[in-house]
Amino acid sequence: MLEFPLPEAARQYVAQHLHDDPAKLALQARRYPTLPVPDLVRQIQARQKARTKLPAWAANPDLVFPSSLSVEQSSSARTAAFKAGLVGGRSLADLTGGFGVDTAHFAAQVGSVHYVERDPSLVAVVQYNLQQLGIGNVQFHADEALAFLKATDETFDWIYLDPARRDTADRKIYRLQDCEPDVLRLLPLLLHKSPRILLKTSPMLDIDQAVEQLAHVRRLWVVAVDNECKEVLYELGAEPAVDPERFTVNLLRDGTQQEFRLNRAREARAIARYAEPLPQGYLYEPNVAVLKASGFRSVGTAFELLKLHQHSHLYMSDMLRPDFPGRIFRIRAAEKYDRKALRAHLGPEARAHVTTRNFPDSVADFRHHTGIREGGDTYLFATTDLRGRLIVLVCEKVSLQEQTS
Repeated sequence: MLEFPLPEAARQYVAQHLHDDPAKLALQARRYPTLPVPDLVRQIQARQKARTKLPAWAANPDLVFPSSLSVEQSSSARTAAFKAGLVGGRSLADLTGGFGVDTAHFAAQVGSVHYVERDPSLVAVVQYNLQQLGIGNVQFHADEALAFLKATDETFDWIYLDPARRDTADRKIYRLQDCEPDVLRLLPLLLHKSPRILLKTSPMLDIDQAVEQLAHVRRLWVVAVDNECKEVLYELGAEPAVDPERFTVNLLRDGTQQEFRLNRAREARAIARYAEPLPQGYLYEPNVAVLKASGFRSVGTAFELLKLHQHSHLYMSDMLRPDFPGRIFRIRAAEKYDRKALRAHLGPEARAHVTTRNFPDSVADFRHHTGIREGGDTYLFATTDLRGRLIVLVCEKVSLQEQTS
């Protein structure tokens, strides 16, 4: 087992090879007979995986990293900070502590945090790391979630769970009852120990089914990072909402976030309006969080947009709606699905970004048919119009400066 803090020679090895190929480093282990190279290579691998989602931790030489799998399964710094903004009070129990990223962020918002993790070696790593980060209001428990809850006399303002979503064969699973711990079975005890439960699930889980199964959902958040759906968060309580409010959040790399809220009743009441492509108008593409929350009609009515087709989920307006939760494009032309017609809008290199929505061909098939390569400043949306015709909207992206001016 790797000792920590790392000896100075080991720290220097990690720092010197942080950007090198781990496979090559492993083959060169004999060059460093006094160092535990296999363990250090695993440190390098984990830091490389953490570079994007946990940049401050990956760059901190004082921290020790567990297996790459623990890093892969951890929250990113951005999603952890968002979750921490949802909680407060005197105490919180993180029953699925893992690498401790969520715990570290919760500790900035809550008086006392109980970190619970069944792997003792991981508990030791996280305890050491949080000490290095100057976080002192966390208590550590090497225990199973159920055993911890049964043994403690404490109650908490919040309980947080991020159940493991892999089976014994390391295959991904999505049903609540297949996750570990089984939240459905634990729910009575959880609600006995805390009035508020914050549950993180895979974005692959059907929201309507989860709300029905959990039966105690007060509200929920669909969280995306740079338009990639990362997680769905459910707040559970003894008195659920009849129709829980759904908050969609897209965390952008510039530090801002796109927000939209809906519920099933407002979505059902919303009436979509349809139109042919608007020449010189604007095209609106909702972010993935809005689509995951099933805001197909309400997002259009909220921003007074026209829909291109029932199944396309692309919207239009002759006015710029800068607060729209998604990408905005200026329509330059609407063309038929024809190689010559499309390439006439492109330079000699014939490059464009391509999206297909409600269209028979994939992006790869589209590129093969037209010879258009990836890149450039033009965006092509291949879709179907109200009359069932295949069309391609030739667009340019509206800049953030235009949206905020």
